[in-house]
Amino acid sequence: MPAETRIPLTPFMERYILDELKAVRTEMARFQVSVTEDVVQKELAVADKAISYANVTVTYFFYLLAGAASVLAIVGWQSLRELKKTAREYAETEMKKITSTYEHKLKQIERELQRKTKVIAENYREIERFQEIHGLWLRASQEQSPQAKIDIYDQILDIKPGDLDALTHKADAALMMNERQWALSLCNRVLQVDQQNAHALYQRACAHAGVGNEDQALSDLELAVQSNVHLRSVAADDEEFDPLRQHPRFIELTSDSSDHSGGDSDVEAKKQA
Repeated sequence: MPAETRIPLTPFMERYILDELKAVRTEMARFQVSVTEDVVQKELAVADKAISYANVTVTYFFYLLAGAASVLAIVGWQSLRELKKTAREYAETEMKKITSTYEHKLKQIERELQRKTKVIAENYREIERFQEIHGLWLRASQEQSPQAKIDIYDQILDIKPGDLDALTHKADAALMMNERQWALSLCNRVLQVDQQNAHALYQRACAHAGVGNEDQALSDLELAVQSNVHLRSVAADDEEFDPLRQHPRFIELTSDSSDHSGGDSDVEAKKQA
């Protein structure tokens, strides 16, 4: 039966991925601490400037009072009352301006801190989501039952709807269960998004061959081989193509690939023993 394209992960590879995830989480924690320290330093600087400004204002205010006291003997008590009132109103106006300015700056800092905190939280959730999906792929690679594989692929699709790899592997499992119409539907969903997906084209060719659609099967197989030349040798041994085994076009498509150039080498052989 056809094999999956995903390479089984070795303990070394799993350890490497987990170490990378740990490094990312550590870096995100350091970034959060750094952002917090920067915000605290900015708040302290703002408070220091506000206190300095207030101190200067109060000093000038007392100088003003001292000058007013000197004028008292000349202009009289009534003039002093008016001067005190004017000075008080001026001081209140200046203090309101200072307070309003620094309140605005503090709100800006708070909004920036909230934004960065949100980004950190989203990155952390993305790491957890990646770890969960990775664990499900490992489980799927160890399952022997096609139905069990499909159940795991459905869990991956619940976490990451529309995942093309999960859909193509689900189509592969459906072929193992002789559910060719189901496999056709899954492959069509993938190809609506990625028309050059070699894995989906190959799976759809298998499904068409199984239901007797020879022309469609050969067309999809040709496109799949053009995208990934390694599928040429895979198809030659794939029992799904037994109905086409003697067809001249199939023989041509599955002949020795040494004289043909390959396409995208990232897509691997669809089937495993």
